[in-house]
Amino acid sequence: MALCLRARLWQYLLHGQGFNSRFIHGPPNLPLPPLVDSVTPEHEKEARSWLSSFRAAATIPKHLAELSFSRSSGPGGQNVNKLSTKVTARCRVDAPWIPPWARENLMRSPYYVKSSHSLLMTSSASRSQASNVDDVLSKLHALVAESAAKLITNSPTVEQRQRVASFQKADGARRRMQKDKRSVIKKSRSSKHWD
Repeated sequence: MALCLRARLWQYLLHGQGFNSRFIHGPPNLPLPPLVDSVTPEHEKEARSWLSSFRAAATIPKHLAELSFSRSSGPGGQNVNKLSTKVTARCRVDAPWIPPWARENLMRSPYYVKSSHSLLMTSSASRSQASNVDDVLSKLHALVAESAAKLITNSPTVEQRQRVASFQKADGARRRMQKDKRSVIKKSRSSKHWD
């Protein structure tokens, strides 16, 4: 455990980021991803277990994203004019809780802002600021989980391989039967066997 924390500390110091202990340890309900740039077969199990525990968290803690509030447009009467209910969440793509292998996919998403190298999401679905905060954090969580899951391949089980092999064998037999049937039809049209 101490070796992992030391490795993370060096990673952030080398990348020019300041040391912040809350990012090193992370919140208790959000796991830190493995430090791999791509998901290879030897790291697949580790990445898959991280993804399942990350999905179990269901949202991102508020302190991991920079939240800002503004007045939203749309229905809501005087509430729209008085309160800042629209929530904007900004989070850097190279944040420690975002897996390194998912960062390239995140940079291709429509929520990526190139100038600040961050993800930007907004929510004004509700009249309540607290509901909008929960909504935008769950959207950000879903985006990161989806991007991370795209690069984790599912290796087939033995039963799935056997099932695919039986389908291929049945397809080959069906194809052979159709070709033989077509061959018989063509031979019957031939004039060579007429008396």
